[in-house]
Amino acid sequence: MQKPQPLLKKDQQAPQLPLYQSLEQNLDRVRAILGDSNDIVIREFKLGTKGHKAALLFVDGLIDKALVCENILNAVMIQVRQVEADGEEQLSPQELLTLLSERGISMLEIKTSDDFDRIFLAALSGEAILFLDGVAKALVISARGWEYRSIQEPETQTLIRGPRVGFTETLRVNTSLLRRYLRDPNLKLKTIYIGRRSKTEVCIAYIETIANPTIVEEVNKRLATIDVDAIMESGYIEQHIQDDWISPFPQLQSTERPDHVVIALLQGKVAILVDNTPFALLAPVTLNDFFVSPEDYYERWTIGTLVRLIRYLASFMALILPALYIALVSFHPEMIPTKLVLSLAAGREGVPLSAFLEALVMLVSFELLREAGIRLPGPIGQTIGIVGGLIVGQAAVEASIVSPLMIVVIAFTGISSFAIPTYSMAIALRILTLPLMFLSALFGLYGFILGLFLIGGHLSALKSFGVPFLAPFAPLSIKDLRDTLFRHSLLGMHWRPEHLKTQDQTRMQDLRTDSELAVEEKEKSLAQARPRGGKS
Repeated sequence: MQKPQPLLKKDQQAPQLPLYQSLEQNLDRVRAILGDSNDIVIREFKLGTKGHKAALLFVDGLIDKALVCENILNAVMIQVRQVEADGEEQLSPQELLTLLSERGISMLEIKTSDDFDRIFLAALSGEAILFLDGVAKALVISARGWEYRSIQEPETQTLIRGPRVGFTETLRVNTSLLRRYLRDPNLKLKTIYIGRRSKTEVCIAYIETIANPTIVEEVNKRLATIDVDAIMESGYIEQHIQDDWISPFPQLQSTERPDHVVIALLQGKVAILVDNTPFALLAPVTLNDFFVSPEDYYERWTIGTLVRLIRYLASFMALILPALYIALVSFHPEMIPTKLVLSLAAGREGVPLSAFLEALVMLVSFELLREAGIRLPGPIGQTIGIVGGLIVGQAAVEASIVSPLMIVVIAFTGISSFAIPTYSMAIALRILTLPLMFLSALFGLYGFILGLFLIGGHLSALKSFGVPFLAPFAPLSIKDLRDTLFRHSLLGMHWRPEHLKTQDQTRMQDLRTDSELAVEEKEKSLAQARPRGGKS
């Protein structure tokens, strides 16, 4: 299979604004473009007794000043003075540039550049730029040293059992976390810049010998088509490269857990990491991926299976409970048990609102409380969420605005949505609850079933980077069902997902002997050849 072609890096493009040989002209160009910003520092100095003119350009706050003083300024001055003291011939500007890059500056990463565009990008990214008079090139020296948040446990994806490590807002810290988990030389990290003004660094991660080259190429192609002023967060990337922007369902998965990203990479997926955000994107995804947590693989298969079944049940309840309540109460009360109907009638006595308006008012009230709890400070937000919900619910029942059973239905709906591991999927289900309620209010159970059919039809047509969203349920893959509703034991998960069409399909060697596999194949063939209803 053809290997995926990486995107063109910024330093591989042809020069657009070449440097001058004159130092004064270069500095005039720098001042003209960068302006008079106070954080732009230009340090002019002379090297050695010969007085070679030089200048250092950097952005205050993005570089390590101690590192620049000791390993760049001090080092180049001493090195040139030492060369002149040894009695060597006077060096040309080009020879002086080579001397400083090879012997003078003791930094880990030094590059040369002859393009102002690349130099401005490097300087605004935290690099130090060294200009020399008489040469149309500059040294780009890695001296980044800004403040960043330390590695902490993710707040949006907490686990009972698992590593307490999450991504930060610094891209290089995030890529180093991936390298700590995967010491595979086939793990490729390709960096590009997106955003005409922000020049945000975006990293594409995949395992070259596992990932499908077609998927990697498609990710590269979609990223290359993004043309915006700035990329502020990975959500910008997600909205630009998703397959269907109208669909309420997310077609990429976001996570701030490096172990989650590593599990996805080992399955054959592609990860997109964006600078200035702790959330990485995974592609392609299926519906099943949004109900899977990394913790499922850290516990035994029985626990993982039980938790997944609970999540699927919770998602179904979050979607249908209010609509089903409206359909039964408004159109089909005969389908409710007699004792429950009598209790429901007693609870709804004096309620002026219809079942639809009753559910709509309580659902909106619940969402308001949830949003207020998120935006307020931590201790106050928890108090608003719990106490506010109790007070509003109790007051609504006593005022005969809603029935007690409606409070129970809305409470179960909200709690069920919180059981879904991925926030974007939980939001999508809450959004779809409203049109489902409307159809149930118009046509009863017929509208309710129609709404479910419409949602199912949309899901069956939805794709994520060419992969069916309902895989492995539709199209059906018996082998991949081992990691869906029921989680098979890790000892039996020998293959990667078929719908990803990975290059290396084997995840683990089958520990069964050849004779055992032959007996199993023989039994399968006999079972298929045996007529239905026949005796053995």
